[in-house]
Amino acid sequence: MKRTCLVLMLVVVVQLCSAQQPPNLPNYNAIAILRWYRANLSVTFPVGHGPGGIVFDGANMWISNFTDNTVTKLRANDGSLQGTFAAGNSPSGMAFDGAHIWVADQGASSVTEIQASDGAPLANITVGNSPIAIAFDGIKVWVVNDADGTVTIIRVADGKKLGTLPVGGSPQGVAFDGVNIWVMNTGTSNLTKIRASDGKILGTFTAGIGPVAAAFDGENLWVANQGSNNVTKLRVTDGAVLGTFPVGSLPQAVVFDGANIWVTNFSSNTVTKLRASDGATLGTFPVGMFPSGAAFDGANVWVVNAGDNTVSKR
Repeated sequence: MKRTCLVLMLVVVVQLCSAQQPPNLPNYNAIAILRWYRANLSVTFPVGHGPGGIVFDGANMWISNFTDNTVTKLRANDGSLQGTFAAGNSPSGMAFDGAHIWVADQGASSVTEIQASDGAPLANITVGNSPIAIAFDGIKVWVVNDADGTVTIIRVADGKKLGTLPVGGSPQGVAFDGVNIWVMNTGTSNLTKIRASDGKILGTFTAGIGPVAAAFDGENLWVANQGSNNVTKLRVTDGAVLGTFPVGSLPQAVVFDGANIWVTNFSSNTVTKLRASDGATLGTFPVGMFPSGAAFDGANVWVVNAGDNTVSKR
């Protein structure tokens, strides 16, 4: 009788312990900014007209408004408006250097440097024709000039232009892997790899059709291919293709959240979530109209909806 009671007690204890173990670990970053609840998983905030680019400065999201010639600053934890600031002519891609926001002014063939703390304009620097994307390598910003097929290199400390390099046709995206700069040449359907330290071109690599944007996951580069509706995973050490994965229609932007890859699908009005380890599709989620840019704030993915002048926070 005692043995039977003991067995029953053990079964109850095991069942209780099992019931108390959550199926998945919580997102501690989300808890840290008081987003521990499961309700209202997607929220939308208004921005300016024709939004496209987005960047995170550690506390706020900055969105470029192409039609309004402005950038909108939203506090990341609650989406509250912190200000709207002038940003040249037809602002597009952006980068954050730790203190300043750099904005590609596509219509003015220049970049605008803005103080992140208060939105004050600091400088406007002429680059190539139709600058569309920017990446920061820790010392310099690399500006992709779509109409010229070039990248302009600017030292952030003093705004000095260090050079301009030829890349492929109609480059529209750029990413930094910690050592090298990768430029997505949409018109020639290839990638240019440049050593960031000295600007030496290390090679040209093939992804899909019409590569337009990329994200680095710590080991590999994920490239959104606008013309083939997929993303390509490349090993950054040698450019070897590790896999190609289908997403939605007309992918525009790619962002890494620490474990997964998120891709905005412009014509599908969705974002696709892929597991970075193996490329498995984890879900496709609705956002606003014509999603373009995307950024991760440490807990949430933000998507710019160009068609309805909003951003979605997931």
